[in-house]
Amino acid sequence: MLSRLPQAVLKGQNALRASFKLPHARFASSASSQPLLTSRASLISVSLLSAGSIAWYTHLYGTLPFIGEVHANSLADDGLHPAAYPWPHKGLFDTFDHASIRRGFQVYREVCAACHSLDRIAWRNLVGVSHTVDEARALAEDIEYADGPDDNGEMFQRPGKLSDYLPPAYPNEEAARAGNGGALPPDLSLIIKARHGGADYVFSLLTGYMDPPAGVEIREGMNYNPYFPGGAISMSRLLFDGLVEYEDGTPATTSQMAKDVVTFLNWAAEPEHDERKRLGLKAVILFSSLFAISIYIKRFKWTVIKNRKICKCLRFAWIAAC
Repeated sequence: MLSRLPQAVLKGQNALRASFKLPHARFASSASSQPLLTSRASLISVSLLSAGSIAWYTHLYGTLPFIGEVHANSLADDGLHPAAYPWPHKGLFDTFDHASIRRGFQVYREVCAACHSLDRIAWRNLVGVSHTVDEARALAEDIEYADGPDDNGEMFQRPGKLSDYLPPAYPNEEAARAGNGGALPPDLSLIIKARHGGADYVFSLLTGYMDPPAGVEIREGMNYNPYFPGGAISMSRLLFDGLVEYEDGTPATTSQMAKDVVTFLNWAAEPEHDERKRLGLKAVILFSSLFAISIYIKRFKWTVIKNRKICKCLRFAWIAAC
């Protein structure tokens, strides 16, 4: 049958068959490029993992073990690096010890509030965290606040309210410096975030007072603490065993009081800590579920299209063969 056809028709049919073989070459090239893309993705993933590990190690320990650093000052000038303590709220799913926050507020009020302020904390912030509404209101009413002016244009004193902020130790900065030999006691609202080492540093500072070692001279009015930069600090040791009497009967040792007041200051710097972790856990669960569903939908939708390409190629080949 084919032998009776003209030679031009046979040539046209051969050209048509050759044209239908082109998709096979295109698919082969795309298939060969998949290992290349996979190798590039693997290389990028390993690079990101290595960079993240180095950044995390540097964040934890400050320096890399195989790269030296050059400092303009000595380690004594920077202060002794504090140890890492197992705080109850340190884990990803852990929350603050609210009993410790209550004891820490007692230590702050009876010891620290004589010099340090807590400007960002109001009495109402204690409600539901360490005190009830009635307890916080009673604490606020013990303090007299200046208010006014009244109808006569004069200022007056009134009992505190839940909306009032904790009172400062001094009326202004000049009075604070005059009462502390020229040194300005810092505000403790964000002290945990403002110091390298955070809670570990503040705890080590409160419990690290000692006599200066041989060869170290401390001028009069200063105290030696190896965790403070330079070693000389104007604040003297304030925490001693039995200094306060806890309401719940907890022994008031130096380390216990330091731990409680640091926990309280950590909460003061991050009042949203517990809520942030709770919402973060919900967000991780939600977005992980949505990611898994999106992967399933992607495979379900695109599998048909990918198979359709293969079937189309086979159909063209069958047509060419006919």
